[in-house]
This record gives sequence, C-alpha cells and structure tokens, in this order.
Amino acid sequence: MKILIVTQYFWPENFRINDLTQELVKRGHSVTVLTGIPNYPAGRVFATYLQNPNDFGEYRGASVKRVPMLARGQGAVRLLLNYLSFVIGACLFGPWRLRGQHVDVIFVFEPSPVTVGLPAILLGRIKHAPVVFWALDLWPETLAAIGAVRSPKLLGWVGHMVKFIYDRCTLVLGQSRSFLTSIAKFCSDTRKIRYFPSWAEDVFSEIDLVPAPEVPVLEGVFNVLFAGNIGEAQDLPAVLAAAESLKHNASIRWLIVGDGRKSGWLQEEVERRGLQGSVLLLGRFPVERMPSFYVHADALLVSLKKDPVFSMTIPGKVQSYLMAGLPLVGMLDGEGAKVIMDSDAGLVCAAGDAGGLASAVLEMAAMSVDRRYQLGVNGRTFAQKEFGRTLLMDRLEALFFEAANLYKETEVNA
Repeated sequence: MKILIVTQYFWPENFRINDLTQELVKRGHSVTVLTGIPNYPAGRVFATYLQNPNDFGEYRGASVKRVPMLARGQGAVRLLLNYLSFVIGACLFGPWRLRGQHVDVIFVFEPSPVTVGLPAILLGRIKHAPVVFWALDLWPETLAAIGAVRSPKLLGWVGHMVKFIYDRCTLVLGQSRSFLTSIAKFCSDTRKIRYFPSWAEDVFSEIDLVPAPEVPVLEGVFNVLFAGNIGEAQDLPAVLAAAESLKHNASIRWLIVGDGRKSGWLQEEVERRGLQGSVLLLGRFPVERMPSFYVHADALLVSLKKDPVFSMTIPGKVQSYLMAGLPLVGMLDGEGAKVIMDSDAGLVCAAGDAGGLASAVLEMAAMSVDRRYQLGVNGRTFAQKEFGRTLLMDRLEALFFEAANLYKETEVNA
C-alpha cells in the first residue's frame, strides 16, 4: 500500500510513530510522513536539524515531508500557536509537498493535539483516500483534566471540532477499551470505532545490555526508575512527595529519565526539598538508549494524575515496561492499573496517593529477588500476548485494508 502518515511529531523526536514507520517500510509498503519541524520536548528546534535540514528528509526508507511551524517554546499561548501553526502549515504546504502522489490510506498519529486530524481530512479529500485516526489522547477531556482550558463554552467548541474530525474519518482507533466510550460521544457512526493499543518496542526485550554510565552504581540501593515525558499528566508533585517521605532511607533511590514541560519545575523542586541525594534527574535520551538505563532499575514507575480521563488511559510506557521484564510500581487508576494487576507484574496504588506510592516502593524493596524476578516474567509474558509488536502490526495492516475497502464502498454508493 501507499501509506501517508500525518503526525505533528516525528524523528528525531522520540515517539512510537518512528517505530511504526520503519516497520511498515519493512513490510513492503511505500510510506510518506507529513510532519513538522522537530522541537519536542524542549520547545526549541533541534540544533542538528537547523545545521542541515536535508539530512532529515528520509527515515529508514520512508520519505519525510516537513511543513513550516512555530516551535513550542514556553507557555500556554506559545503551545497553542505551535498547534495552530502545524495545522496551517500542513494544510497550506502539505498538498503541494505531496503533489502528484497517490495515497491508499492516510494514518493520523494523535498523542495530542487532536487538531492534527484537520490537515489529514483535507488531504483525504484531495487524494480520495480513507483517513484512519489513532486517538492516543482524548480531547476535550484532557484539556479540562490538566487545566489547560476551563471555559465550558470553549470546551464545547473543542468538542464540536473533535466531532467534525471523527465524523470525517473512515476508522477511529482508541488506545484503550475505555477510550471507545468517550470517542463514541463525538462520533455519529460508532461502527467505525476500533480498539488498538500501543505495542511494546522490541528494543525493550534485548538481553546482555551494558548499563548506562550516566547512573552511579551504589551497592545495596533499590532503584525506582521513571522514564518518559515529564508533564502535567504524570503527577510529579505526588511522586516527589513520596520521595520526600523516604529521603532519609538511604536504600531507596529514584532515577528520572526524560524531559518535558515540567522539567524546570522538577529540578527546582528537587533542590527545594533537598532530594538531590535520592532523586537523580538524568535528562532525555533516545529510545535506543533507554534499555541501558533499565539495567539499573529494580522497579519501574508509572504515574498519572487523578482524573476520569486519565483513568481511561494506558500510558505508552506501560507496554515498554512490561516487555522489559522488570516489576512495575503504579500510581494510577483505571485501565493502566488494571493492566498491571491483571498481568501480576507489580504493585499499584491510587492516583495521587503519595503515601501509597512510598509504601508500595518499600514493599517492593522488601520482596525477595526471586519474587521480583517472577513479577517481571509475568509482565513480559502478558506484554507478548496482549501488546506484542508483530501481533499489533498485523492488526494495523488489516485495519488499513479494511479502511480502504470501506472507503471504496462509500465512493461507489455516493
């Protein structure tokens, strides 16, 4: 198939869409990616891109078409302009960059914002191609949950936009089963909704890894590793509260690997609370490096704020954590917590429960090495069964063919 991927984020930024793109190419598909200028998460355009943009026009056999956009910068206004600029850039320049190119299916990668669907719909009309929208974030619910938008009227307008997008897609995929109910509220034809979760990247099942040299090795220390985006949704205040309650326990250490809009705040809070000795902020690294940090971990931490929308979410890191074969400690509700419990891969406390998190960490540290090993094995077995990369790539391919056939039927009956 000739597949067009529309995504605001792409390599050299670290997102699952990079892994998906190279897999589709390996499977013999012709893949083109329409994306923006790499600037996530720091909000500044990558220096390597600025030095030579031509080096970023191809990725593992896929053609990459980039459109002008404003970098995220800092602050809510700048972020809004970043979202809008990609929509405008993709709508104005996308058709020209893709001129003369036949497309069988358009795939939308939407970790946020939902507006990425607008240029995809336009291109679907121009190219006479079905649009498959993968919702990894729920709008307008997430905007309300993180406090980005408080006006009921504005949230209502966003809801109308979401409905406009969903109704013009051939298929809408939800990353968790709980997502499907929310998607249905904004989708006139619920028959187009499908469940499609994130997969666990193969890199997290590697063996014989060399430990990351950035992490000082300390004997007798139990390391809790948090990896990924450092944002509002991850509830780092509760994580730091747990760390602070245990800061006099020299046998517990917290390793935080990642970056995001709350990184500056996190660094200031670690210093203010006097946690420099127990909380290590290691910064951001490419996904290929992450397994080397996992080597240092005794447990992997996943957290989400307490909110109904987040209880419907399975954080993408959960699949990667499970595949790593290490026990999990979760401070979250709903779907994500259910995965950890159903897989018997670790311990869970309620979202926002800093005391519960501290207790879970101490309980995990007190377990025998054999018991923690078994939790890790349980997690990997569950991941291979439910979130296996090959399994889900096969399913996505089938969804693409289904969308193409549905679109042809619609065209014939129109």
